[in-house]
This record gives sequence, structure tokens and C-alpha cells, in this order.
Amino acid sequence: MTTESRARSFSAAAARYADHRPSYPPALLTALAELAGFPPAGARVADVGAGTGIATALLEAGGARVIAVEPGEGMAAEFRRRNPRTPIVRGDGNQLPLATSSVDLLTYAQSWHWTDPERSVPEALRVLRPGGALAVWSNDPDVSVGWISEQQDRIEKRFGPGWYINERARSQGGLRFTTRLLPWSRRVPVDTHLAKLSTHSLFLVGEPGTDAFLADERALLMGRFPDGMVEEHYVVDLSVAVRDGA
Repeated sequence: MTTESRARSFSAAAARYADHRPSYPPALLTALAELAGFPPAGARVADVGAGTGIATALLEAGGARVIAVEPGEGMAAEFRRRNPRTPIVRGDGNQLPLATSSVDLLTYAQSWHWTDPERSVPEALRVLRPGGALAVWSNDPDVSVGWISEQQDRIEKRFGPGWYINERARSQGGLRFTTRLLPWSRRVPVDTHLAKLSTHSLFLVGEPGTDAFLADERALLMGRFPDGMVEEHYVVDLSVAVRDGA
């Protein structure tokens, strides 16, 4: 299973992705404003690897003027269906189809790890205005919660470590990132949780045994949660770097 094949896998499940992937807590916008030094409201934002528009919608709800950048044909089509008034262009973070110094804020929600930092960092610096900010974030499973930690262990035992890729940018290309962790949760049916799990690239690329794993997981979770509902716990891992020259 190559990184390229995993990156290409999402378009085939775009509608399922949009229906079942979680959004982000409102606290994300507050933390983003604090770390960037300016609010998203009124800012020119490029949401890169926008997918079906989950993060885009949150940014727009916060008053940002967003253009989406998405490489996948299926994801872009689903984005247009769900966000018909939001401009979207095809491209990726390694070669942004954006003018130099054209945006205040560049965001990567669940998409930074698909880029090559040796290319994506210079591109970010090129398209950001002086004083603009690069923000990278993801919803990571909160493994401090017992049943989630146990599920992660079962996945790694069956398919090996590294199935879930964290977005942490750390320090790259001379950029200095500041990080904020934001715990939150949502209560959903077991089948919604499993449908969300099935939208991760490991389950989309045809890895042997994934269907059987999900069936076994459903039986296990229904035994543990007889009302058919689970509380998914996440930690939004947000990293923000401000471009020099304000």
C-alpha cells in the first residue's frame, strides 16, 4: 500500500466521507485566531486538500472568504454539490494554483501529510502575505479513552502500525509552529462510527481483511454498547506558523 494509492483512494468514497467524517469544534476557530494573530472573519483563506468541504464550511461559518484547493476529481465533485457557492480549483499543496502573496491564511485539515514538505513549505510561503499564517490540523482519536485505545490496538494488531497518520507539522522549512490541543466528542450510532472508520485510506485501498474487520468490530461494539450509540472522543491537533514580514 503506497502513500500515492492511499492519497488517491478518497474520491471513490466522497459521499460517504462527507456524510460520516466529523467536523471540528467551534473552539478551533477561537484557537486559530489566537495562534495566527488575526480572526478568520474577513480573511482570505485557501483551504488546501479541502475534500468535500468539511473544514471549508466551518471557516465560512466563521466569516472567512474561502477558496478551496482539491486534487481529487470525486472529492471536488462532491464539494461542488455540497458547497455550490464556494470557489474551488484543482491542485495540491506541492504546487498551489494561487497567486503570490494572495492569501491571509492557508489551511490544511487532514491533508498536510499528503504533501512533500520540501515543496509544500516553499509554496505556502509564496502564497501567504507577509504576516499570514499556515494552519495544519486533524481530528485524532483520543486514545486516553479506553474503548478507543482498544480499537486502535486491534487495528494495529491486524494491519500494522502507522495506519493512522497524524498531521503534526512541527518545525519545517524554517517555519516555527505553535500547537494547541482541543479535546471534544460527538455521540453517534455504532454504524455511523464504523462508516467513518471505513473512510480512512487503509479501508479504501482494498487491504485484505478490512470488511471482515469491520463486521467483527460491529459485533464487538454492539456487545459493549447495547443501546447502539458510542461517544467518539477526538483531540484536534492544531499547529500554526506565522510568516515573517508583517
